[in-house]
Amino acid sequence: MVTIADVARHAHVSISTVSYVLSGKRSISAETEQRVRASIRELGYRPNAGARALASSRTNVLALVMPLRSDMHVPVLMQFVTGVVTAARAHEHDVLLLTQDEGVEGLRRVAGTAMTDALIVMDIEEDDPRLEVLRRLPQPSALIGVPADPSGLACVDLDFETAGAVCVDHLAGLGHRRIGFIGAPAQVYERGTSFAWHTLAGFRGAAERHGAAAASVACTPDHTGVRRALAELRAAGPEPSGLVVHNEDALPALLDILGSDGVRIPDDLSVVAICSDQQAESLPVPITAVAIPAEEIASSAVRAVMRGLGGEPRPGVHLLRPRLRVRASSALPAAPPPARGAPTS
Repeated sequence: MVTIADVARHAHVSISTVSYVLSGKRSISAETEQRVRASIRELGYRPNAGARALASSRTNVLALVMPLRSDMHVPVLMQFVTGVVTAARAHEHDVLLLTQDEGVEGLRRVAGTAMTDALIVMDIEEDDPRLEVLRRLPQPSALIGVPADPSGLACVDLDFETAGAVCVDHLAGLGHRRIGFIGAPAQVYERGTSFAWHTLAGFRGAAERHGAAAASVACTPDHTGVRRALAELRAAGPEPSGLVVHNEDALPALLDILGSDGVRIPDDLSVVAICSDQQAESLPVPITAVAIPAEEIASSAVRAVMRGLGGEPRPGVHLLRPRLRVRASSALPAAPPPARGAPTS
């Protein structure tokens, strides 16, 4: 059987260094950690989880608090879960899933029974009631999302405010000055969901900066909700020539409705979204979009809690820069029809 001493010899390090890599008790250089983990994989070393937990007072389990709501886009949610699980296994940790509806009491229960070494919390609200509990817990934590007051907390997310602005910048750069925004269902904004409000703020700020006529509506992702959202946008001002969509579930219904109404994308209407690359490329018209880097965000959150377990907590906000990929759904705006009675030549 392969032992920790075999790993140490193979990696040309001390036994204590291998132990620190496995436990996270001390900071090890990235190069040394990579060499040790390569030796572990090559030799097939499997540390005794029970003995390691007793020796280190660790469970080698991370808790992931995830939302289970009808207004969440499940494919993207599962990308976050997969990213956390994959990154955790790279650090020899398993993942315990908790549901959002357990709230503050769920956090206290997990922390009080020492079920996990650290917590990662998703679906953060602007004034999230869980924050004060997380600040007082002995276990390190990381938020996927940024509340109004992130002090004392490690937060990681896509820079959704910049993402909203980037979508408008792209449309305005093409010449669009009448831009609509189709957002999440109303309840997402009502409960103060951080990423939704940040995106909307970025959209509004960029529209004002470009002098664009802009209107925004909340939208349920069914056909009835999408038709209502389009009607509200038209009633709010001039017919938009460009749309920003921050509602992944609504995109299929939106394209279906526009197609049945004879609206050509992008000839009559340009569409830009914030969604996964996979979804953007799978729709009937490939959508120009800012991708949600779920796995990268998840890996950053795991690294944050592992630093905390290693005695190097780094509270603060880490935002990933949005990247927009131009596809077939956006183009120069169509020339406006001539005024009634005006000459056509």
